[in-house]
Amino acid sequence: MKSLSSTGFALFGAALVAISYGLARFAFGLFVPPVRAELELTPDVIGIIGALPLISFLLATLVAPHAADRLGARNTAVLSGAFGVGGLAVISQASGPLSLGVGVFACGICTGLMMPALTAAMQVLVNRSVHGRVSAVMNAGTSVGVAVAVPAVLFLAGAWRFAYLSFAVLAAIGVVAAWYFIPSVSRIVPSNAAPPPPISALQWARLFRLSLFAFVMGFVSSAYWIFAPDLVVTLGNLSPGATGWLWLAVGTAGLGGAVVADLADRNNPPITQALMLMMLSTSLALLAASPGQLVLAVFSALVFGLAYMSLTGLYLMTGIRLLPGRLSMGPVLPFMAISLGQAAGSPVVGLLVNELGYANTFAAFSAIGILVAMLSPLYPRYIDHGPEEEVEDETGLQAAYDHQLQGADGEPLRPVTADAENR
Repeated sequence: MKSLSSTGFALFGAALVAISYGLARFAFGLFVPPVRAELELTPDVIGIIGALPLISFLLATLVAPHAADRLGARNTAVLSGAFGVGGLAVISQASGPLSLGVGVFACGICTGLMMPALTAAMQVLVNRSVHGRVSAVMNAGTSVGVAVAVPAVLFLAGAWRFAYLSFAVLAAIGVVAAWYFIPSVSRIVPSNAAPPPPISALQWARLFRLSLFAFVMGFVSSAYWIFAPDLVVTLGNLSPGATGWLWLAVGTAGLGGAVVADLADRNNPPITQALMLMMLSTSLALLAASPGQLVLAVFSALVFGLAYMSLTGLYLMTGIRLLPGRLSMGPVLPFMAISLGQAAGSPVVGLLVNELGYANTFAAFSAIGILVAMLSPLYPRYIDHGPEEEVEDETGLQAAYDHQLQGADGEPLRPVTADAENR
């Protein structure tokens, strides 16, 4: 294994996230128009298929922390990549809704396993003081993956099978790189170290509020991720190749999400949550209002990409702050809530499109997002501005965990890796 610096690990993690999240999961919406046309699928069927990778993501996320502990970070990342390779290859050869569903389901497993594997490795390679920032950079890799998928649509319009086969090759390269760069961590902390402090009622309450906001954001964003390209083709009469510009805009603007999330992490998370959820909701309404005008459609994609990646980064960092020392749980819960919201939203969008049409459906989802954005003062603050005793309680939790990571001589305890055990 080759050792990586904190910056190097953040960039490498972003590359693996680009493959598992960007290509294996979110690129699917970009290819909905040609896939739907060739396989003769209705919007409600596409909605159900679009929910499958989100369901498998949730299932994989539930077992991923245990997999990272039992198999090690390296083997878990490799297993994630293997599911990605298999799923992308199956999609490229899909002959109907069943085989297409199997492929996207496998891709969801890939996505669910990758981030916990990277999180386990991060605890060994990265200083704990920059965990939040490194996680935000890795999270922005989703935008890179989405942008990588764009040339396949711009220059290979209609050749979605070849595009997915190319994605499978990239995923295979990622598997090899993961085996080479990720440490074979079998336990995050030594077996004789005390467990992290118990989660307080205050922390649970804040995690619950965070998960509710994440669920709604996932629910509202599912309309854009799955159906935005099909909307501009069906309602706006744009060519399928033109939809690539939407995803290029989403991916490019999404890179700024890491910066926005980092600024919000240090300033005012509730205000950022309100602004970004309002922007995300507005992007749906703008696309529905002007689906035939490519410039406005691309502008809506820019707004959506920045807002979505900023919100996911903010939720990720808030989860880390709320549960210091529990990286297998803190950042996982909001991501599960996002996926659960997307899994619930995708089939609902498909059904409403059949009944109400694209414009009314997108307008309704936009209204839901705007209403919830108005409740952002309830967004959890991990730096509490309330009663003094609550501040002291959270400070005590942090100090207790820091103390557990110290040996008898005051020196930090080093994580145990499988490589060390073998020696």
